[in-house]
Amino acid sequence: MVDADCSCGCGTPTRGVFGSIPLRPTATVPDAAAQHAIEQAVLPAGTFVMGDSSGDRNRGDGEVPQHPVTLEAFSIDVTSVTNDAFARFVYATGYETEAERFGFSAVFHLALAADDGDVMGRPPGTPWWLGVKGADWRHPGGPNSTIEGLGEHPVVHVSWNDAQAYCAWAGRRLPTEAEWEYAARGGLEQRKYPWGDDEVDAGGWRANIWQGDFPRINTLDDGWLTTAPVRSFEPNAYGLWQMVGNVWEWTSDWFDPSYYGASPAEAPAGPAVGQAKVLRGGSYLCHISYCNRYRNSARSQNTPDSSMGNAGFRTVAL
Repeated sequence: MVDADCSCGCGTPTRGVFGSIPLRPTATVPDAAAQHAIEQAVLPAGTFVMGDSSGDRNRGDGEVPQHPVTLEAFSIDVTSVTNDAFARFVYATGYETEAERFGFSAVFHLALAADDGDVMGRPPGTPWWLGVKGADWRHPGGPNSTIEGLGEHPVVHVSWNDAQAYCAWAGRRLPTEAEWEYAARGGLEQRKYPWGDDEVDAGGWRANIWQGDFPRINTLDDGWLTTAPVRSFEPNAYGLWQMVGNVWEWTSDWFDPSYYGASPAEAPAGPAVGQAKVLRGGSYLCHISYCNRYRNSARSQNTPDSSMGNAGFRTVAL
């Protein structure tokens, strides 16, 4: 099903909602020297207040209580992992993503590039999501699309498991949820967005989100229907690009809406077990009128094997 706490369905549909296709064995990922070429930012050690301070939190997401978190210094990708970067991994290892092995992934209906016979169905209540045969990272709209000219766009249709495989090859890891939020805030304490509290369209567009009448019409005021190049708009004070909007980003944490009430004060790593992994940052499908999950503290979730056209990842150093 689609994220139950986001009735608009702007979040990320689970793979199971489109039916089951047998999964072939996972490709072996060699323990190779890192080929991760994305620029890094080194974030200082510090303490910040994690959780929603704006009052715009979504019921059931678990953005409260606010709580102080202390982290050691770490380095993080200044952008999401791009198609070009992911291609280097695939060419070096022969890795097949889960979308390729399952044979389908979730595509937003206005981005569809497939024949009618390739559309498997639509989740109940969220008909703008389509299960599309042949949709994967190389074919983000379906089998009639390519990533030609999209090398600097974020890779999409990668599951949490795929992101983990990339990290294993690159000698990296996914950020914890706390690290992600600390990075997104860019040193600004208790602000809604990476740039402060001004809305996304105040004085010019600051992020790639939806404009217009969801899900039928996007007026493209920010210039993009789906993904934008990873260095679009302006970076935050830590030099990190598009921490909100564009694509959801996988984190390492299991999701539990009650976790903040018991979270450790130092370097929290999330619950020990769970069924879904936390995604952060929102995507090009978010809008304040119906889904304001493109805030610093906003959270979403999905199963580790799910993939979709509005989710990718960035990495941090081990």
